[in-house]
Amino acid sequence: MTEQNQNPETVETAEQQAAELSHEELQARVAELEGMLKDEQLRGLANEQNLRRRHQEELQAAHKFAAQRFAAEMLTVKDYLEMALLDQSGNFDALKMGVSMTLNELNKAFEATNIQEIQVAAGDKLDPHRHQAMQEVPSEQEAGTVVGVLKKGYAMNDRVLRPTLVTVAKAAAGAEQ
Repeated sequence: MTEQNQNPETVETAEQQAAELSHEELQARVAELEGMLKDEQLRGLANEQNLRRRHQEELQAAHKFAAQRFAAEMLTVKDYLEMALLDQSGNFDALKMGVSMTLNELNKAFEATNIQEIQVAAGDKLDPHRHQAMQEVPSEQEAGTVVGVLKKGYAMNDRVLRPTLVTVAKAAAGAEQ
């Protein structure tokens, strides 16, 4: 009953004071939250910069050492070639065997680094992405087809390192019109 007997002006004044305190407290809380948000933003930006820097360093290291595996594979090939040059025996069969061993090591290195020979046969259609026509020759074959291989081509992981250099069939004299 005491609540009902209170003066309405007193109740309104208490509510206003509570509202004023709440407003000040809310402003303080908003300022605190804004500070926390700013801190989180700065931490996020710093983390992003660190990730970018780390990624850039890893990318540079990958570029720098990309050929390391292949270079290590080539050391044995170099050793065999140097041994062949030092051989003064004059034994052709031994030299041939040494060259064969060197070629085997080179093929192993190519296999280890996913380097494949681009396969092409006479009669295949010229593929400008994998073949380079060096010469047109008269042939019984269809025009624009491979007649012969001048130099083998190679690809690494389906990316052409060197196209196969080929001769292609020339269009018949009457068919050029």
